[in-house]
Amino acid sequence: MQYVLRTGACAVLLAIGAPVAALASEAIPGGSVDSLLALAKENNPEYAGMRYEADAAYERIAPAGALADPRLRVEPMDITRGGTQNPTLLPSRVGSTWYTLMQDVPWFGKRELKRDIAALDAEGAKGSALGNWADLSSRIKSGYAQFYYLQLSARLTQEILDLMARLEQVAQVRYAAGLAVQQDVIRAQVEQSSMRNELIALENERRIVQVRLNALLSRPANAPLAPPELLRPLPPAVRLEYAALEERVRERNPQLFTAGAKLKAAEKTRELTYKNRYPDFIFGVAPIQTGNAVQWGLMVELNIPLQQTSRRAQEREAGAMLSAARARRDAAENQVLSELGEYLSGLDAARRTETLTTTSLLPQAELTFKSALASYENGKVDFATLLEAQRQIRQTRQIQIKARAEGQARLADIERLLGEDL
Repeated sequence: MQYVLRTGACAVLLAIGAPVAALASEAIPGGSVDSLLALAKENNPEYAGMRYEADAAYERIAPAGALADPRLRVEPMDITRGGTQNPTLLPSRVGSTWYTLMQDVPWFGKRELKRDIAALDAEGAKGSALGNWADLSSRIKSGYAQFYYLQLSARLTQEILDLMARLEQVAQVRYAAGLAVQQDVIRAQVEQSSMRNELIALENERRIVQVRLNALLSRPANAPLAPPELLRPLPPAVRLEYAALEERVRERNPQLFTAGAKLKAAEKTRELTYKNRYPDFIFGVAPIQTGNAVQWGLMVELNIPLQQTSRRAQEREAGAMLSAARARRDAAENQVLSELGEYLSGLDAARRTETLTTTSLLPQAELTFKSALASYENGKVDFATLLEAQRQIRQTRQIQIKARAEGQARLADIERLLGEDL
């Protein structure tokens, strides 16, 4: 009996624990930037809309080059047979019935050009979708870097706050022994109050960044995000040479890809406009039914392109649009390459700043603080000197954290220009 009860109890516990395990298995995003990017690719509505528009543009290619639907015309003639009968529409009882089956056929090459233009428009829509994703992923990466910076800054401020609490105790002990003035204790308390205010400001900034990231992920504004665990490693310097990246940007940048597609579409449009100098045709088959007898005829119809003034204006318009597309493409290329140089310089500066801070400034600041603390305990320096040493450590570590976040932000900008990860 006990065995049965224990088995039943285990079953109940498993049943209760199953939903908890299921909830635990749903990891909160935010631990890594990849988790945020995967979620954004699935949920971001703006990117989804751009993808659907690109899919719709590709579906326009086949109809653009297709022939128009044929037309059928039916003309009953002499429906009263010279007044000898009541009006009728029966083909066998009217004087004659003319049937005309017509098909519009454009001038040679026009259909292919329209199909090419539609295909280039689809490529442009695809480039716009890729550009939207590159921009979206860059904003997420930069937001994640800022989230990381605020998280570590808050952690650093809390550590320094705890340190200041210990320094206050040291000052109180020295003040009680008559070895220090009360001003030292008050300064330590003021410093702690200032840090608590900074913690409030950092928490506010962290919430703002969290709201922005959730908006990009199409999640509720206050949905939780896991604390950022680590940043992506920066690529080695050899992979960040301007000449190599310049070539990759020219080939893969979504903005240049879109501008190039629009330029080619403008060239095709101008070529199509020049073909409007030539006529389009309508071919037809025309059987004529008289009673039960049928006679066959053929029909050819074409437009006569006499309005040359209008056509020349259309050709000049197409030429101007081509020049505009070429100018926009050149402007986009200049802007993109200029941004590439700027971001590479920023990334290099952030990398060098982090290296200098980690290998030189931070060890020096820590040694200075330890020396100041020992000297203060021995009465050789005043409390202001100790506070200054503490502030130097804090500033140095903030510079280190900021340099890391800045490097990640510049890396995200470079990857936005490339349209892919480095």
